[in-house]
Amino acid sequence: FLKLAPSVLRSTAKNADCGLSPAGPPTVGPRSYSGPLPTTYNVQFPLGRPTSENLQAICDYSDLRPRYPSSYFPDSGYGVDKLRASAVNNAEAWLSTCCKDNQTWEREVTLCCATQAWELSVEKYCEEDLSIKHPWYHCCKINDNNNRLNCFSNDAPNPNYGPTQELPVEPLPSTAEFTFNPNTCQRTPGPVPIALIKGKTKKLSTPRAADISFPPGRPTADTIESVCHNQRLRPVYSIKCLPRSGYEMVALQAKTVNLIEKGFKSCCKNKKTKLNCADQKWREELNKFCLRENRGRVNYPCCLNQSDEYSCFQQMSPDPYYNVTSAHEEVSLNKICDTHKTIKKKFPVGFPLKDFVTQCCPLQEEEKTACSARLLEEMSQKLCASKRAVPSTVRRCCKLSSQETPQCISKIIMSAITKATNFSSQKKRKRCPIS
Repeated sequence: FLKLAPSVLRSTAKNADCGLSPAGPPTVGPRSYSGPLPTTYNVQFPLGRPTSENLQAICDYSDLRPRYPSSYFPDSGYGVDKLRASAVNNAEAWLSTCCKDNQTWEREVTLCCATQAWELSVEKYCEEDLSIKHPWYHCCKINDNNNRLNCFSNDAPNPNYGPTQELPVEPLPSTAEFTFNPNTCQRTPGPVPIALIKGKTKKLSTPRAADISFPPGRPTADTIESVCHNQRLRPVYSIKCLPRSGYEMVALQAKTVNLIEKGFKSCCKNKKTKLNCADQKWREELNKFCLRENRGRVNYPCCLNQSDEYSCFQQMSPDPYYNVTSAHEEVSLNKICDTHKTIKKKFPVGFPLKDFVTQCCPLQEEEKTACSARLLEEMSQKLCASKRAVPSTVRRCCKLSSQETPQCISKIIMSAITKATNFSSQKKRKRCPIS
C-alpha cells in the first residue's frame, strides 16, 4: 500500500546519470498523505566564507564540488532544497569568475572578489527565503549583517572547499548577475591592520584585463618562416604602463615574450640554424619563466605540469602556428584611440580628433562604435557649418547630402588611421599588456 510519486522515480533515474543521488533511501508515506513526499535531497549548503586559507581550494577544486541541475529534483515540491541548490549554483559560478582572473590579479584582489560573490549569494538567498511562507533558515532571521554572515559561515558543511566529488562536474550558469566592485577592497600592509585604524587604507583601481599573446607557439619546420618573416607584425610589450601591484604575472609574461622575440630576431639571421636556434631560445625562456629565481615554480598551469610542460605551452598558445599574427589587422574607426598621436604628428586631417579620444576611447569596445558614429555625425555638422577655413577634402564632403557627408569625412579619418597603423607597425613600438 505504499507508492512513490512518478516525479520522484523520474528524478532518481536522471540523477544517476549526473552522479548525484538523494541522501539516503526515499522515505515513503501512505497514499492518504497529501503533502510533498519527505524524501531528503542532499544539498551541501551553505558555502563557507572565502578566506586566505581556503582561496586556493576554492579555485583548484571548483569542478570537484557538486552542482545541482534542475534534473536533480522532482518536478514538484522540495522548494527549500531547490532554493538552497540555486544559491550554491550561483555562488560557485561567481567564485569561478573570480578565479578565472586569478593569474592577472593579486591574491588579495581575488579574495576580495570571492568574498563579494559569497556575501551576495547569502544576501540573495535570504531575500528569497524570507519572501516565502515557510520555516525560514535560522541565519536569515538575524538582522545584523555581520552576525548573519558569520552564522552562514559557521554552518558550512565544507568550509575548506575541499573536493567532494570523485569525477569532475559540469559547471552551471548563474541565474543572477554578479559584478565585482574592486573599489570596496581594502589593502592592509601587514597582519596588524594599523592602516585601517589610521585611515590610511588604499582603494584598488578597477582591474584591467590582460591583453597579451602568451605563451608564444613553439617554432617548427612548418612555422619558422612565419616566425622570422612576420616579426614586425607581432607585438612586444612595455611594462612601464602596469600598476605597481596586482599585475606581477602579466609583467612576467610580457618580459618572457620580449626575450623570446629578441632571441627569434637573432636566430633568424642564420638560415641554416634558425629553427634549432629559435626552438632552443623558446624552451630556455619558458624554463626561466617557470623557475623564477629564489621563488620556486610559478603558479601557471604549464609550469605545474612538469612531465609535459612544452606540449602544454603549445596547447595554451593563442597563436600556436603563427597564423593570427601574420594576418593584417582590420582597421576600424575605433583604432583612432591607438593612432591619434601619430595622426596628429605625421598624417594630420585638418580638424581636431580630441572629442573622439576623450569621449569614446575610455568606453568598452562595443560602446566605442556607437560613440564614434554619434560624434562623426556631430563633427560633420559643425565642420560644414563653421565659417573657419577647412581643408579642401572637407569642403568637398560638405557639398554632398547630409546623409553622405559623415561617410565622406569618415573616409578621411580612416585613411589617416590606416597610414598611422602602417607607420606604427613598421616602427614596431611596444604596447601595454593590459587593456
